[in-house]
Amino acid sequence: MTVCTFAGHREVFLSSVKQEIDKALSDIVQTEDEYVFYSGGMGDFDIMCEAAVWRVKKKYPHLNIRLNLVLPYMTNQINRDKDYYESRFDDIIIPMDLMGVHYKAAIKKRNRWMVDQADKILAYVYRDFGGAFDTIKYALRTGKPVLNLAEKE
Repeated sequence: MTVCTFAGHREVFLSSVKQEIDKALSDIVQTEDEYVFYSGGMGDFDIMCEAAVWRVKKKYPHLNIRLNLVLPYMTNQINRDKDYYESRFDDIIIPMDLMGVHYKAAIKKRNRWMVDQADKILAYVYRDFGGAFDTIKYALRTGKPVLNLAEKE
């Protein structure tokens, strides 16, 4: 099984990123029969990656491909919009490691958790600050391979 985590800034300004994500995911799903993709569900890049996973699922129906939303903490929105979340994601995860973590620190800790679980990181990071930048810095420090689509521009 291959696990891939998404990490990107909230804003994506170029429409060509969609094609880059599709190509990257198609390349990733060529080696095994089972894949798990983790999304933090925060911003344009995550939304684009989530849509791309659904396209890959349709293109390769013989593969076991799962899209999981990883939340830093429970919100009322999950209960209120349960049908929406259940239709978009195979699973919704709040890691046990985040229980009791102050909400201001929870997103960074959730991002590190996703990196720790991953074999690969698909990123879109074009500036040297912010949560996405910190996440890929952490991934590189831990030796995880990072494909940063912003570096292709």
